[in-house]
Amino acid sequence: MFKKILFWLYRVLQGALIGVGSILPGVSGGVLCVMFGIYRPIMELFTHPFKALKKHIFLFIPIGIGGVLGFFGLAKLVEYFFETSPQYMVCLFFGLIAGTIPSLYKEAGLQGRTKGSYVAMIASFIGLTVFLILMETLTSMSITPNIWWYFFCGVIWGLSLIVPGLSSSSILIFIGLYQPMTSGIANFALDVIIPLGVGIVASALALARGVNTLYEKKYSIISHIVIGLVSASAIMIVPRSYNGIVEILVCIVCAAVGFAAAMGMDKLGVIINKKNENEEAKATNE
Repeated sequence: MFKKILFWLYRVLQGALIGVGSILPGVSGGVLCVMFGIYRPIMELFTHPFKALKKHIFLFIPIGIGGVLGFFGLAKLVEYFFETSPQYMVCLFFGLIAGTIPSLYKEAGLQGRTKGSYVAMIASFIGLTVFLILMETLTSMSITPNIWWYFFCGVIWGLSLIVPGLSSSSILIFIGLYQPMTSGIANFALDVIIPLGVGIVASALALARGVNTLYEKKYSIISHIVIGLVSASAIMIVPRSYNGIVEILVCIVCAAVGFAAAMGMDKLGVIINKKNENEEAKATNE
């Protein structure tokens, strides 16, 4: 009984980390799902909800509880630091995003690389960079947040859940929606939370099966596209003006801390995956 309680609490902790990863730029909730061995059940939930609930209900309950705790708990902290030190927070997030690229590149090559893989990576990098520059030029970043924009945030966020490695928060930072969104989450504003949640569910349900199929059939190309998207979104959020050398140095330190944290998460993921593989092998032998 005690072991079951500990394992349940362990699942709650995993859910909390996934919730944190969903809201923290650079830390993909999808990657954490893969790390903790629950990516497939989550995909089953989005593609065959009733069947998956019946099969994995005792997995989804603690994961869901932890996810809500991590999601809402971190939002308040993010809101505070964005209000007090926005420049430093953006640089920290840049480091977090950049720190995921080495592991993404390693994972993308697990099934080999082709010229098409590199072309896809470069094309996605250029495509997103051009898109963001055009958006900045045409809109002057004067987006006024409303329920439709929060729904858009949810759609982008849902995509990051089903595409491991894709951190959509950097795009939301760039277009000026990340801060008001996290502020709304932290303050339990229903006009933010409801359209955001609807967007996440709609995106995941609509795209999960297609994305899953693409990964199975074109793993290398899709994985390299993700690298291009992540790299472009990271570069585009780097601050372009600073108030003196001190601010530049602090921003560099923040970026380095973020990079180191992301690399640490990657090493943790390797340890967890190895542990899961050993437990599976042990169960199979028994």
